[in-house]
This record gives sequence, C-alpha cells and structure tokens, in this order.
Amino acid sequence: MPTKPLDRSARAALPAGALALALALLALLAWDLSHLDLWAVRLGGDANGFALREAWVTRVLIHEGGRLVSYLAMGFIVLLNLVPRLLPALSRPERRWWLVTTLVCLAVISLMKRFSLTSCPWDLAEFGGVAHYISHWVLGAHDGGGGHCFPSGHASAAFAYLCGGWALARAYPRAARAWVLACVLLGVVYGVGQMLRGAHYPSHTMWTGWICWAVTVAAAQVRPWRFKRGAAA
Repeated sequence: MPTKPLDRSARAALPAGALALALALLALLAWDLSHLDLWAVRLGGDANGFALREAWVTRVLIHEGGRLVSYLAMGFIVLLNLVPRLLPALSRPERRWWLVTTLVCLAVISLMKRFSLTSCPWDLAEFGGVAHYISHWVLGAHDGGGGHCFPSGHASAAFAYLCGGWALARAYPRAARAWVLACVLLGVVYGVGQMLRGAHYPSHTMWTGWICWAVTVAAAQVRPWRFKRGAAA
C-alpha cells in the first residue's frame, strides 16, 4: 500500500509536542535543583518513620488498589486486540500500537529502576533508616540504602497508559481526552500516596510521567495508522 503523508494539522502538532516535552523537562530539572524533594517528604515523615506507611488509604487503596487498576487496564487493552468489536472504530494498527507502546513504557521504567542506586525516602537515616540523601543524578554513587527506587514504578501503573489517548484520538476523541485525564489524575494520586508512605520522592513520580510521555510522543511518530487510515480491524 502507498504511504499516506501526514495532514497539515498533524504536522503542525509535532513541534508543539516536542516543545511541551522540552518545557516540562526544564521544569523537572529546576525541581531537582531546588531540593524540594526532601521538603516534601518531610511533610509525612520524621525520625520515627512515616505514619501513613501502612495506612489503609495509602497502602491498600492507593498502592494495592492502583496495582489492580493497572492489571485491569492492561487486560482491557489485550482484550481489545483479541475482540475488536469492543471498540469497532479502532483499527488493528491502533490497537496493536496501544498495547506495544504501553508495554514499552512499563519496560523502560522497570529497567531504569533495576539499575538505579537511589534509595527510597524511608531508607534515609533521617526517617529511621540507614541511607543518606544523594540526588538520583549523581550516577554511580551509593547512598547506603537498598537502591532501585528511581523512577517511581507505581506511578507507571497510570502514566504508562497515557498512549491510550493517542490510540483513541482518531476514532473516539472524547474518550481519548477522558483517558488521558484519568491517567494523569491517577498518576498524581499514586505519587502523593507513595510520597506520604515514604516510598518515593515527588520527583520520582514526575520523572515517570515525563518518561512515559516522551516514549509515547516518540512512538507516535511511527504509529502505523499515519500511513493507512481506517485499516481493517
């Protein structure tokens, strides 16, 4: 099949997406330089640890419940690929791209955590642990804790699904906006909950959101339905 070029509106949207990503990156770097991470986690922790670490709202509802929501969302995306009639206006390339991009986002965050030397706030000596605070950008430096805490894996249970907004945009624009809004709101809730538990700094959540957004924007440049609109389901 001959390829179909991007229409004018789609071409115009690409620089705007890159600009938004760049501005968000600058804001994130400014946050990292501000040292507000420690100020934020001190709101919920002290020398005795974090009072809400095992609270029902933060541990069961937000942490465990958020993980369940992620499983359900992934199950829904997989089901869409197996049963196309659930969203009949969505093409096969759109459904596949949605699934693959989500998996890539989850994998990127997981791999970064695996190799990260940054420990969680509850590991700091200030909060009853043994580690000392080191920025996650001081590469190769051990803080004395368990590490593997940057970026936030739990926040990826929401932000990794942002690409659904891109996948749904052509056929279901209202659902696409609602999906993105839900992902962002859930990501913020997960981030606040994990911060109050002492599991993550705010920047860990912010970076997870930015990375998943960046992966999605990059993947959108090669999405197959740019070349074949309305591909057969």
